Amino acid sequence: MSIYRRWRDLSVNIVTIALAFQALSSSAAARTERTNDVISGIAVIERLETGDLLPNATHRFWFRAGDNAVGQGWYVPVIVVKGAKPGPRLLLTAGIHGDELNGISVIHRLVAKLDPATLSGTVVAIPGLNTPGLLASSREFPADGANLNRSMPGDAAAGGAKAYAARLWSRLLRPNADAAVDLHTQSRGTAYVLYAFASTPRTRRMAELVGPDIVKMDTGDKGTVENELTRDGVPAITFELGYPEVFDGPTIARAAAGIENLMTEMGMIAGSVRPTLPFVANRLLAVRASVAGWMTLIVPLGSSVAKDQPIATIADPFGRVIATATAPVAGRINTIATDPRRNPGDMVARIVWWDPDPKCADGC
Repeated sequence: MSIYRRWRDLSVNIVTIALAFQALSSSAAARTERTNDVISGIAVIERLETGDLLPNATHRFWFRAGDNAVGQGWYVPVIVVKGAKPGPRLLLTAGIHGDELNGISVIHRLVAKLDPATLSGTVVAIPGLNTPGLLASSREFPADGANLNRSMPGDAAAGGAKAYAARLWSRLLRPNADAAVDLHTQSRGTAYVLYAFASTPRTRRMAELVGPDIVKMDTGDKGTVENELTRDGVPAITFELGYPEVFDGPTIARAAAGIENLMTEMGMIAGSVRPTLPFVANRLLAVRASVAGWMTLIVPLGSSVAKDQPIATIADPFGRVIATATAPVAGRINTIATDPRRNPGDMVARIVWWDPDPKCADGC
């Protein structure tokens, strides 16, 4: 054998070995990272990689999302239902705002019903992203008052909500999703119909499949789970589920059935896709109180309204009507204020409608 051939073969072997080590290193970096901690029989992890979990099983973990000011961990519950057959990974999240609770029960209901033996793919379900916010019953992240759902993908060096978001994003959410549904409600003093946000043709289809009353095409806000995932190639929607601070049974049942409908379309569970007929909108306008006083809604949440139709009255402390709020456009009421005490400029309701301008097809 010539010296050249020996050198060539040696070079090939070195490259092969180097590539093998690189693959092993990449695989190791992506693996689920377990700590030695166990809480109430549930293992604690610092990174999730669903690819190295056993199929045909339901796995439960505590994900350590950060530490609090006295050096104790903030733990986030994670449920992974990994099917016996391969398929897409659907990420379900709830409780990123600590006073928005219906989505937590939706996840509990879905997971209890799923059978990994008949599931194709993996459901990664996180029933409570904002642990400190949930404990404080706060929409915000209590450590710094920031909105955790405007903080994605986070910044590990920033502290507060940004650092917490960075661990969630890089170690739990983004690596384990091919599609996602982020579950919300309105916050204190307000209520939604079943309402989904979408920003692309694919996410519009996802939003329609979950069966809301209204789909709002919306370019969204920077830092939300929905928009950051969608921008990064993972189609995601926000699914809003009525009132805060409650478990509302009928709403929860509808939302769970809607996600099952999406899973059917994705080929994850057997069945026929159920048709839905939500009202689709791409514009929104808030109706506000012109004076201070006691608000009484005239038309209920979800109603269709005509332009200039009265939707609420404002009364003085003696019950005398001093102002009437009217609809500035024709459309559908998607949000109402549930607290009757209104200051001047406070929101009474929000109305959505469809603008036929082509530039608004994905939201204006």
